[in-house]
This record gives sequence, C-alpha cells and structure tokens, in this order.
Amino acid sequence: MTRLMIDCRAVPSDANCTMSLQGEPAELLELAVRHAVDSHGHVDGPDLRDALRAAMTPAWEPPSADGAFIQVVEFATDRIDEWGPIQERLVKTLGENRPMRWSILAQDRDRPGTYVALVEFGSYPTAMANSAHPATGNWFAELSAISRTSPTFRNLDVTRVRPY
Repeated sequence: MTRLMIDCRAVPSDANCTMSLQGEPAELLELAVRHAVDSHGHVDGPDLRDALRAAMTPAWEPPSADGAFIQVVEFATDRIDEWGPIQERLVKTLGENRPMRWSILAQDRDRPGTYVALVEFGSYPTAMANSAHPATGNWFAELSAISRTSPTFRNLDVTRVRPY
C-alpha cells in the first residue's frame, strides 16, 4: 500500500509547526489526530479526521535504492516536444503495473539537441522483461522515428544511494 504523509508546514498556523508524519493511511490518521490534539489544541472528531484525510498526500520515497537498476537512454532529436506523448502512450499501455518507478529527461548542455533519459526499475530482470514487452518495442520505434541518431542504452546496477 502507498505510504501517505501529512506536513504541518502545508497549513499556515500560529505555531509554525514543522512536523511531517508519514505511514499507512489508518496509522497515519491516528498519529495525526494525536498530534493535532496534543500539539495544536484541536478537538478529535469527524471534522478533524475528515480534514486530516484530505490533507494526506503521497509520501516521498527515496528516488532509488541499492539493488535497483537504471537504464540510460541517449538520443538526439529536433522534435523533443514529441517525447512526452511517446512516454505517455507507453505508460498508459503498460498500465498501473508498469515496472518503471521514475524517469528523468535531461538535455546535454554541451551537445544541443542531445538528450539523456534515466529510467529506474526494481531490478535488472524486471527491466529486461519490460524490454521484451511489445509496448516497449512500439516505444522504441516511435523514439527512433523522432531521433537523428539511433538511441543508445546503458544498463546500470545501483550499488549505493546516499542522500545529501
């Protein structure tokens, strides 16, 4: 289940509370109620609980973890505005169970028109199964059609993640 969070900084208050809580929805609600009552003087009741549920947002998760796998795709194009729709078609076709966790698209400052996409998967086998999926073949054909050069791929195992 998705972890959720409530951040007091998102709600202006006289207390200027900086507390951020996260967890599974039911336990987060109970902890947030206790915090709202004990630290902010609210009264527990349906209105408070409804407001806290409405304030819940997906919790931030680390962008990667040891053991994950990142695929780097480099390509050159003058049609970068078509990248987004190509990606969205892939995501829609693969559905909610898609194996990609996140992606980043970056433009090379030293080589105008050259782009690098980083895509994270939970593991190398997961990424390779995705590569064999027909939707990924369609994605590659569409990307190749807008590219001036054949896209290149690098396969990277994540060996260390450290926040700074």
